[in-house]
Amino acid sequence: MIFQKGSVFTESFKISDEIYLDFSRVFKDFNPLHMNSEFAMKKGFKEKVMHGNILNGFLSYFIGECLPIKDVIIHSQSINYKNPVYLNEEVVLISTINDFYESVKTVEFKFRFTNKNNSITFARGNFQIGLI
Repeated sequence: MIFQKGSVFTESFKISDEIYLDFSRVFKDFNPLHMNSEFAMKKGFKEKVMHGNILNGFLSYFIGECLPIKDVIIHSQSINYKNPVYLNEEVVLISTINDFYESVKTVEFKFRFTNKNNSITFARGNFQIGLI
């Protein structure tokens, strides 16, 4: 079978100006923490903080486009944010199959987003997909 418990998949992403600005425009989220460096620095961050849900977008892309099978649907997902992500930062998604239930064609993954050298975890969570 194409999905086996313990299999690991990785994908890298960069939060570019285009992704950041398009996300802000599409979802109309102009919170000053995301848009104003001075505001963010006054709150203790080194720069304006990228929207956490950009990582959810990367996760959706990964599930729909990077897995070795396209006939999938997301059943559930959860994400816990651990550290802020900044503009032009490269994030690496590391996703591991936690379990596979062939009888109901369901795959459970755990994942985390880290920096390039794996020293900072930006977010972690899990998702479950169905094979359709």
